[in-house]
Amino acid sequence: MRVAAIQMNSGPDVAANLALAERLIGEAAADGCSLAVLPENFALMPERGKDKAGHAEEPGAGPIQAFLAAAASQYGLWLVGGSMPLVSPGMADERVYGACPVYDAEGTARALYRKIHLFDVDLVDKQESYRESNSMYPGDEVVAVDTPAGRIGLTICYDLRFPELFRQLVDAGSTIFTVPAAFTQTTGEAHWHTLLRARAIENLAYVIAPGQYGLHPDNRSTFGHSLICDPWGRILAEQAKGNCVVAADVDPGLPTRLRSEFPALANRRLT
Repeated sequence: MRVAAIQMNSGPDVAANLALAERLIGEAAADGCSLAVLPENFALMPERGKDKAGHAEEPGAGPIQAFLAAAASQYGLWLVGGSMPLVSPGMADERVYGACPVYDAEGTARALYRKIHLFDVDLVDKQESYRESNSMYPGDEVVAVDTPAGRIGLTICYDLRFPELFRQLVDAGSTIFTVPAAFTQTTGEAHWHTLLRARAIENLAYVIAPGQYGLHPDNRSTFGHSLICDPWGRILAEQAKGNCVVAADVDPGLPTRLRSEFPALANRRLT
């Protein structure tokens, strides 16, 4: 089965971002992909985090979700919708969920994950500071969904740094993880490849990690390097920059076979 990580440089114009996403989804379908994953904030990278509140949608309703459902149906593939703003209990102070909806090849909604871990960090040496909690509200549900590529464990960006989430997704039957991201240039250079390969190796699972790349309206630079790696930690495909499709063939049965032959998960003593 062929799968795709879609890399983008999104900005504040939702219509332009959706047009770009549709073009790339079409390219993925033309390449024979049955599953495509969009990056975090694919529909909107605003100048201010709280600008997302003006585009927040109710679950199952709104133009961004309608676009995703229509694209999945039109191109006949499963679509993991990166992340988009969804209404939350924090709307009174303009905080949204960062939510990842999943659609099947008929355009039917199959799952919805709300980002659990919010990026609140200070990179003192780089004079960079981030407070996602100022404009976002955290989710609290671990979500996995069955697809033709295997059972997907859904995560978003900063979730990557929390291996306990991935262990819970494995215990829920996941054989593949999606990690749509907007990793900063600084943290991406330091940790992106290492963390993605670690999550694949320690869980014997595929990882599909589409990212944002380049400079954005809030002056944040994102790392790109969208990639797909196999359960042994081997990078199957990668692209550093550019609006593009990163595609690779995956074997849905490989994680199960590896977990039988190399039973590290079964050998766990601490849970």
